[in-house]
Amino acid sequence: MNEKRYHVDAAIAEGVGYTIVENASLEGRNTFRVPARANLLIDVRRPQALGELFDYPMVKNGPLLVLGEGSNVLLTRDWPGVVLSMVALGIKECGEEDGRTRIRVEAGEKWNDFVHWTLAHDYSGLENLVLIPGTVGAAPIQNIGAYGVEVAGFIAEVEAWDRHARQLVRLGNAQCRFGYRDSLFKRDRDRYIVTAVDFLLSRQRELHLDYAGVREELRDLGIDKPNARSVAEAIARLRTRKLPNPSLVGNAGSFFQNPVVDAQRAQFLHDQHPAMPTWKLPDSSVKLSAAWLIEASGFKGLRRGLAAVSDQHALVLVNLGGARGNEIRELAEDIRQTVLDRFGVQLEAEPRII
Repeated sequence: MNEKRYHVDAAIAEGVGYTIVENASLEGRNTFRVPARANLLIDVRRPQALGELFDYPMVKNGPLLVLGEGSNVLLTRDWPGVVLSMVALGIKECGEEDGRTRIRVEAGEKWNDFVHWTLAHDYSGLENLVLIPGTVGAAPIQNIGAYGVEVAGFIAEVEAWDRHARQLVRLGNAQCRFGYRDSLFKRDRDRYIVTAVDFLLSRQRELHLDYAGVREELRDLGIDKPNARSVAEAIARLRTRKLPNPSLVGNAGSFFQNPVVDAQRAQFLHDQHPAMPTWKLPDSSVKLSAAWLIEASGFKGLRRGLAAVSDQHALVLVNLGGARGNEIRELAEDIRQTVLDRFGVQLEAEPRII
């Protein structure tokens, strides 16, 4: 029996601000914990090193995948080219602007660590986004959001390496073209590599408490005058109960986006299914609950080999231990097709499937 053996990952090159590893495992670089490998893995500690790296033909011309913590990706195969990871760290207050503080954060900082940094320094605004996995560099790409708040509302500028211009550029909030779980960086993945993000945060800001369950959780905590820290605590408790911890069970959080339909379609579905939750949007379209659609289709808690739908939350697909990316993708496709057949609603995956 021929058994394929891999050597232990080891650096084959060191430069000023980067490390290159050949034939590298990606199993610890994605929160689904599925096995995959890359021909080359490059950890970049200094954004300025990108200029040198993109002089290398293997980086400039080959297939390139940028990974943070891999919390929004499903790997279904080995990557045939270069995986690049921005691992630079640092948080710096850069002065006041219109009563708010500009804070520069390097792309490699963990998002949840940064949220807790803001709370420790008495800034408010990001408390609803506590416990979201991933890095700061990934946050604007997906325009992460939770409990009624999106990160786009706090971003002043994004610094990125522009592969076309071959230089670092700074893009203002409007230039980032943020949308629901969307941005310029997501639509043009092959052009921009996020290296740092500038936030504008204030120390006093109106709290967002109207998302389902938040006020009730605060009440259960005995808090009648909440502040940013208590809201973060309440939301952390909600997320912990509803969502499996990716450090314990492989997952990428919500696998499907909440679909948006026109008002007529929403009314038809609500007439057929009165229990279906709906939310009216400013443009008169209506957001539906993907979790409700999936659970109503019988998938919550369903196990398919070593891949499963979480019994905590129907939106979360999990690796029970040893599942491969293709097994999870096949389960996701079965869910998508079943919801489409039953409700006529198309579900879109949040993670990038590779």
